Amino acid sequence: MTLTIERLGHRGDGIAHGDGGAPVFVPLTLPGEVVDGEVEGDRMPAPRIVTPSADRVKAPCRHYKACGGCALQHASDGFVEQWKAGLVTSALAAHGIEAPVLGVATSPAQSRRRAVLSGRRTKKGALVGFHARASDTIVEVPDCQLALPEIAALLPMLEKLTQTGASRRGELSLTVTWSGAGPDISVTGGRELDGPFRIELAGFAEQHGLARLSWDGETVVERHPPAQSFDGIETVPPPGAFLQATRHGEASLLASLRDAVGGAKKIADLFAGCGTFSLPLAKTAEVHAVESGADMLKALDTAWRRGAGLKRVTTEARDLFRRPLLRSELAGYDAIVIDPPRAGAEAQSEEIAASSVPVIGAVSCNPVTFARDAAVLIAGGYRLEWLRVVDQFRWSTHVELAARFVR
Repeated sequence: MTLTIERLGHRGDGIAHGDGGAPVFVPLTLPGEVVDGEVEGDRMPAPRIVTPSADRVKAPCRHYKACGGCALQHASDGFVEQWKAGLVTSALAAHGIEAPVLGVATSPAQSRRRAVLSGRRTKKGALVGFHARASDTIVEVPDCQLALPEIAALLPMLEKLTQTGASRRGELSLTVTWSGAGPDISVTGGRELDGPFRIELAGFAEQHGLARLSWDGETVVERHPPAQSFDGIETVPPPGAFLQATRHGEASLLASLRDAVGGAKKIADLFAGCGTFSLPLAKTAEVHAVESGADMLKALDTAWRRGAGLKRVTTEARDLFRRPLLRSELAGYDAIVIDPPRAGAEAQSEEIAASSVPVIGAVSCNPVTFARDAAVLIAGGYRLEWLRVVDQFRWSTHVELAARFVR
């Protein structure tokens, strides 16, 4: 069947219409391309490109067709930027909201400081990499174009760790973070951590120069504190804690928040994590950091106490989904910074909408829930003044943004 790709879906597949107008999903294609192939159900799994788009480029990674880590390496950077900005504006338009997009900040290749890899034992040793598209097959990626070269260089060591720690049929999840002290590795899904195995892992960490090795949430050994720098403020996150994927992306989001809430003297930072934004903002403002994870708040507080020249930072462990800060508790703040997970923060947005806080700096990793929450704020009297798109998950369908709301 010959089809013409009309647009990309939110997962990056091309969408065409087949017999009877039913949608057909075609991977690794671009709008305007004519493709030919067999249709299986609602998919054309192996299309032949008859007429390529002017935006089609050669994928920079030789693993691209097999690996599921990237979805858009066949598209030009300019196309990807416009497409991701369009995901944001379309999500807002569904709620009748318009706002200027001030630009798209795209992180460079080989800049991811954190990667979640899969590991599985084999008859000959072990296999470590990313899953193939729509499959549980693991694809080796020795020259990955996403991760820092320092992380890519760890693959042989991770294979040895998988041989040591994986069960016969199980699969390890290996979260690898590059820190100022070297590799910080957190593993889940492996063997039970008994005494002899703990000693074996500690020796492994020493042999391979790991800063920290954690197993199913428990720190086995910390040879050196695996510090991360948040705008020059040294912080040691707990094992496997959330971090912005690239330093470039983190800096872009922080710069946007400073543009959004600059001049504020008292800020509430909601979903504060380990202090990615709280600590840098404390250079000019008092900050109250709210986060559900007590271990992350402990890391934040320790970093603040060791930091120099920072204004007062207070912390509060609180589940903002079940117990959002009430409008009465928000009184007296000059600004709010909010960076919820993908589910957004609908309940918290309702309380903010009823508050008198004059300005909000918002970060989001999901345009759909951001648009939903933005509609709540706008109904409460705020105006979405501007937003910036931040693409630190290069070549993926993932998109982040920062925005400024004013009352």
